[in-house]
Amino acid sequence: MTNEIKLANPRGFCAGVDRAIDIVNKALDIYGAPVYVKHEVVHNKVVVNDLKKRGAIFVENINEIPDESLVIFSAHGVSSEVEETTKSRNLNYFDATCPLVTKVHMEVIKHAKANKDIILVGHQGHPEVEGTMGRHINSQNSSIYLVQDEQEAQNIEIKNKKNLALVTQTTLSVDETKSIIKILKNRFPDIIIPKKDDICYATQNRQDAVKQLALESDYLIVVGSKNSSNSNRLKELAEKCGCKSALIDEFIDINLSDLKNYRKISITAGASAPESKVMEIAKSLEVYTNAKIVEYGEDNEDIYFKLPPGLR
Repeated sequence: MTNEIKLANPRGFCAGVDRAIDIVNKALDIYGAPVYVKHEVVHNKVVVNDLKKRGAIFVENINEIPDESLVIFSAHGVSSEVEETTKSRNLNYFDATCPLVTKVHMEVIKHAKANKDIILVGHQGHPEVEGTMGRHINSQNSSIYLVQDEQEAQNIEIKNKKNLALVTQTTLSVDETKSIIKILKNRFPDIIIPKKDDICYATQNRQDAVKQLALESDYLIVVGSKNSSNSNRLKELAEKCGCKSALIDEFIDINLSDLKNYRKISITAGASAPESKVMEIAKSLEVYTNAKIVEYGEDNEDIYFKLPPGLR
């Protein structure tokens, strides 16, 4: 029988997600609907559906957007080509790219201008990776390579081994990325590693919290959407620590018959999951299990990213 439900701290929204959602909401407040958004502004079904109700229209291609419209780039960032197309069509736009992703874009541009080859550690097909790869601007004297796992790190062939730099997607598994980087450093001793980790503070903090919580739980619920990279990494991490885990958007996604098998249930949330949904799920579980909700750990995050000029 479940006695208590532990809520991980920190959990849920990070500063980049807060900023991106605020940008869409402020744009709707000031300019009215519709506001077009290139890709889902953050990877969370609940957030996206709420913004759709307010008049946000999510598109995958800039060419889908009518002339004289307002467009917002998602928190994951976009390629140089998307930005240039937006400007060439004279579309009004706001950039909701997370500043920590923009930092990686700037690293890619800097290394490319210095004629360095670049290794990007990340997941193929993720919009952040597509945007970062699309910031590479010097294909004649610099190449960019994608490495997804340890095997690819072992096997990749680089043209310019002596003049090589590394960047990473911001929402990866911290432990797996360290292993990949270790392999790459052994193979390419001259590789330039970022002075400050590209993996964002929120990803690291939520993974650290799950590591501790998983040791004290036998079932850990991650509130987040299936297409959320950082939410999936939390689920995988819990399972690597020996704790059964589920990734859900809503309370109805839980297999309630499974709960009978677990005494120690915990909840965390990916960086794009709203706190209101976390608490709704926690309170529904509290009623179903007759257990007590307990906060676990401390939330010391106080980072804030400013809105763009024109929305402040």
